[in-house]
Amino acid sequence: MLQHAERPRPAGRRTADPLQVALFGNPNTGKTTLFNRLCGMRAKTANFPGTTTDARLGRCRVRADLSPVAVTDLPGIYRLGLDLPESRVCRSVLDGEGLYRQPDAVVVVLDATNLSRNLYLAAELLTRGLPMVVALSMVDLAHRRGLSVDVDRLAHHLGCPVVPVMARRGEGVEALRRAIAEAVARRPARMPSPPWLPACGDTAAVEQWAEMVLADSIGGDDAVGAATDTFTERLDQAFTHPVLGAVIFTAVMFGLFWSIFAFATVPMDLIEATFEHVGGWLTALLPPGPVRDLLVDGIVGGIAGTVVFLPQICLLFLLISLLEDTGYLARAAFVIDRVLCRFGLPGHAFVPLLSSHACALPGILSSRLIPDRKDRLATILVAPFMSCSARLPVYVLLTGLLFAGRPLQAALAFAACYVIGAAAALGSAWLFRRTFLRGQSRPMVMELPSYKVPSLRTAVFVALDQGRRFLRKAGTVIVAICVVMWWLSAYPRSEPLPEAVSMRAEATQVAASAPARAARLKAEADGLDQRHAQAQSFAGRLGRTLQPLFAPLGYDWQATVGVLTSFVAREVFVSTMAVFFVGEDDPDLEDAGVLDRISQAQRDDGTPVFTPATSASLLIFFVLAMQCLPTLELTRKETGDWRWSLFQLGYMSTLAYLSALLTFHGLHALGIS
Repeated sequence: MLQHAERPRPAGRRTADPLQVALFGNPNTGKTTLFNRLCGMRAKTANFPGTTTDARLGRCRVRADLSPVAVTDLPGIYRLGLDLPESRVCRSVLDGEGLYRQPDAVVVVLDATNLSRNLYLAAELLTRGLPMVVALSMVDLAHRRGLSVDVDRLAHHLGCPVVPVMARRGEGVEALRRAIAEAVARRPARMPSPPWLPACGDTAAVEQWAEMVLADSIGGDDAVGAATDTFTERLDQAFTHPVLGAVIFTAVMFGLFWSIFAFATVPMDLIEATFEHVGGWLTALLPPGPVRDLLVDGIVGGIAGTVVFLPQICLLFLLISLLEDTGYLARAAFVIDRVLCRFGLPGHAFVPLLSSHACALPGILSSRLIPDRKDRLATILVAPFMSCSARLPVYVLLTGLLFAGRPLQAALAFAACYVIGAAAALGSAWLFRRTFLRGQSRPMVMELPSYKVPSLRTAVFVALDQGRRFLRKAGTVIVAICVVMWWLSAYPRSEPLPEAVSMRAEATQVAASAPARAARLKAEADGLDQRHAQAQSFAGRLGRTLQPLFAPLGYDWQATVGVLTSFVAREVFVSTMAVFFVGEDDPDLEDAGVLDRISQAQRDDGTPVFTPATSASLLIFFVLAMQCLPTLELTRKETGDWRWSLFQLGYMSTLAYLSALLTFHGLHALGIS
């Protein structure tokens, strides 16, 4: 998957083609951070093997008098010759195969704190004969550990320029640009390998060569380095401990979810107030009629019901990015890997399952790294159980309804949604692997990255990018569905109820003597007419037709319509509820925001739509149900068979229905209605 609009060109040069530079490195060397600095892009960084499986493209101006060069950020690899998807992509680029064009120069990122391992990849690249530049990263960490690097000696041994860089702070980046400019200027000539470089097929010889390079290029106070290593080792022992590590992970996740509720309240209130102001302005500006109703109740009200959760979504991704950048989540992956293997999933499934918390689509795509077909298929089938960002608005709404004004309890319920989804994924994987997908799971071998101070700049960009994606969806899919739902809930028009006509007549008679009572009667009449009109609308008829199917779960016809529309996109449930209830004329709700109006919605008989039992039932249903058409299509594409998509839909929907049924009646049995 290319992370830029530009696509790689086929092999062979055209005059107008830009010069090509390929960026190589081991995982966790800071390669993507450097790519972002060079190209001014915001590619996501991560500390997990396999997070990047294809190439990102960007453009970098290396010198003022030269055209920008095209930079290809390749997957992190340990060896070119390994039979892994990442290594195959890198070899294709170096050989100019397929859509890729052979680079004019290569930049290899070497970790100054772990040169002995990094040098093997450097040796492989040197034997290719392409102009090469070494970007020496993690120099600040090396200095903190008491290590010193003789850059000139290292450059002598490698036979190419070596430039120390600290990409997070932008240090050394300009010097690297100049070195790249000099390297591409040498592109016509094949660079000879240094005569002292052994053949890469002779592993022992390469290791001896690497040790010789290290001995001649690296120095420092071993005592300082040992002290630092002891401290990090103690951290690793705690974070990766089977019991303590799990407790720490649980505490970290709870703190993250609590922050979402505690710190996003003010911006959410501002968004609600803004949309309320826009709705009021349109109401005053436009004459009564279908156009005003569509704009105010359909579009503004529907979008407000979804966009109000934007601060929580951005805050969630900001905090996750900071955690990921520190290196902690890689330790959490080590703990979770033990759990996955017990449930029949390979250790490689951690990356797809973690990615699915943002969206199941990249999670399923990243399952391509899983070598065994049955392992991969099991991962694809259970990935949608992981709570994705599309579920966040529904979670926030329903946990807020269950625990209004109690952020601690709401955070616990919010975290429980993630736990339940993960438990359903693991339980389902255990079932699949012992029935129709029998096989032995494989543990994951991974390197723990160095601890780092997280980059707030990168985290902010990640949060902003996720927010933009959410808003783009709100501006396209959600707007379209809001318009359709408004039309379905507004037409066909129905005649006023006789009871409402009588109440309006009575209001007219007492208007002079009892204006407050007259206003109350008129509002009640309007409410009766509105509920009657919705019940007789197309949406009402559809909801009433299918409501008996969902009645055992505690849903009225309005909640039933919301559940049905959410099979197009989960977050549409909130917008559908907003379309139904935001336009209600109730004096008690005159100053209420969108969420308050939804929370106080009433059924046809005047009882609340969202009782505690119903809200809990809905929450469980949305945690477990398969409500994403693009995910089903991607499952078909990745498995090559529609039957797996239909199985995924049927299995998850049945599990969601039965679990919601047990939740609703279980709470009733406990006296919670």
